[in-house]
Amino acid sequence: MIGLSKGLLLGCELFLSSIIHMLFGFYIFSTAVAADLSQSLIGLTRPSYTNEETRIRESIYELREGNASSGTKSIPPIVLVHGIFGFGKGRLGGLSYFAGAEKKDEFVLVPDLGSLTSIHDRARELFYYLKGGRVDYGEEHSNIYGHSRFGRIYEKGHYPEWDEDHPVHFVGHSAGAQVVRVLQQMLHDKEFAGYDNTSEDWILSLTGLSGALNGTTRTYFDGMRPEDGRSLKPICLLQLCRLGATIYDWLDIAWLKNYYNFGFDHFHMSWRNTGLSGLADLLLCNTGPFATGDWILPDLTIQGSIKINAGLQTFKNTFYFSYATKMTRRIRGVTVPSSFAGTHPLLLIRVMQMCRWRYPAYLPLPYKGYRDEDWEDNDGALNTISMTHPRIPVEHPSCLVVHDSDCHPLQPGIWYYKILEGDHIFFILNRERAGVQFDLIYDSIFRNCRKHVFRTSHQPTLPNQTPS
Repeated sequence: MIGLSKGLLLGCELFLSSIIHMLFGFYIFSTAVAADLSQSLIGLTRPSYTNEETRIRESIYELREGNASSGTKSIPPIVLVHGIFGFGKGRLGGLSYFAGAEKKDEFVLVPDLGSLTSIHDRARELFYYLKGGRVDYGEEHSNIYGHSRFGRIYEKGHYPEWDEDHPVHFVGHSAGAQVVRVLQQMLHDKEFAGYDNTSEDWILSLTGLSGALNGTTRTYFDGMRPEDGRSLKPICLLQLCRLGATIYDWLDIAWLKNYYNFGFDHFHMSWRNTGLSGLADLLLCNTGPFATGDWILPDLTIQGSIKINAGLQTFKNTFYFSYATKMTRRIRGVTVPSSFAGTHPLLLIRVMQMCRWRYPAYLPLPYKGYRDEDWEDNDGALNTISMTHPRIPVEHPSCLVVHDSDCHPLQPGIWYYKILEGDHIFFILNRERAGVQFDLIYDSIFRNCRKHVFRTSHQPTLPNQTPS
């Protein structure tokens, strides 16, 4: 009887979560379509111009763009990297993942990376987005995970001069922060064929906004097995996600994929390549990214993050910032949601569940010193402990910032972090939700990039360490 009651409860939770996620996805998609239709109608009502008037207007536009380009390219670009299920400029019509924050600075880039592809694959895509050329996922990695070595082609990089003398600022939301960390390690290890001069110093600063630096317990609620952190439970939210993404890529409807793309094109899942028998193999998880584990969710488990973090460094010449979010508080020793009304419906159930997360008693602890209570504070998608700075398997130098003036002048090689009240999507998609907080956060991020971050030849002094 107890087992039956528990099963019914889990079934109701899965049904409710599925409905909420589908409604939110439909809302985002329909909002983008409505905005595109509105722009098209406006275009139809604009006055027509003669050929000569059109030529003059285009010349003025090109002149303005050229002046802007020559004026801004003397400063490093700020690259905004989206998280899971995210999108960059050019997808979903004119919708902005960062809710228009890219307009706050003269030189901001917003790449479109695979929304469900692995951290490794997204890091490779980010490199070629900036430098240009055909995306190379690496021969060894591609052979292990069974996909094509090469992906899309960027005829012209968005910042082809990128090198140690022309470094870049990165701002990563959610999994985007970990993507940049992996990219920086790849630059240090010179993993890009044909580029022998790469180094970690190509990155001037990295800012994590609700960054997934140490994994999240939400992955287990969504369906990842805590036993291995890679396989899925037979009935769960992620199984529905897997089925939807598989069918979407198999149908391969061109206009739809131009609008939104999960990023699995290098797995060649289209019906043109696989046929009906291939669809069966994909759905049964015999082939494809979900069979090999080369997608983003395994990278976001605690086990997956430990594996990734074991090979990543915090580099002495790069500035690191982190804005961690939470929607919880403690009342008489119990962690509870801090606001029901202020939490997005998409995240409310998970905020409550993650407060009560307990690592299975029958499993060995994921790392030395693990405590369930450390992972209770969360923002509905990530645990707050995961967002401050890299902690597992080795803790990196960090400094909690209460007042900005306390940490100036800033030093590289240290993770400066703040803890803010807000859920995981508080600072993206909908600017009105965050209100004035939206401007305060992004102004702070861009101010760090433009006014407080610069390279010097002296070695940084780490916390609790005296200068040599």
